[in-house]
Amino acid sequence: MSRRASLPGASELFRITSSPALDLPPQTAPAEPAENGSGSGKGNGRAEQQLARSGDVAPHGSGRTKHDAKITVYVSGDELVAMEQARLTLRAKHELVVDRGRLVREAVAVLLADFDANGEDSVLVQRLRVVGSDGGETEG
Repeated sequence: MSRRASLPGASELFRITSSPALDLPPQTAPAEPAENGSGSGKGNGRAEQQLARSGDVAPHGSGRTKHDAKITVYVSGDELVAMEQARLTLRAKHELVVDRGRLVREAVAVLLADFDANGEDSVLVQRLRVVGSDGGETEG
């Protein structure tokens, strides 16, 4: 008899488990933009994003895909707690299991769509006017 403990294999450890998010029907991804004639296959990402945002339909965040760019954003403790509470509320009341990254990407997509649609009257412009360049409230 072996004194070695029997442990589960990698396939058992990393198997997909059932969750409400996985039980939903798959969503169709938006069509990929046509390549420009440069032949590089990459295209101008910023220009393509501008074109995507200028369409009639508000774009969605990129969801759970492999991303090629990363930024670091610092938030206050209160902002982090509010984000976690929103994430847990989405899970408990709406059966939407999302991570913080997905939550942030969706919020950015909504904010940019509002900015493109409303410009001067957008939530982004209004909120940035209230906050001064040093991040503090402006006197108004």
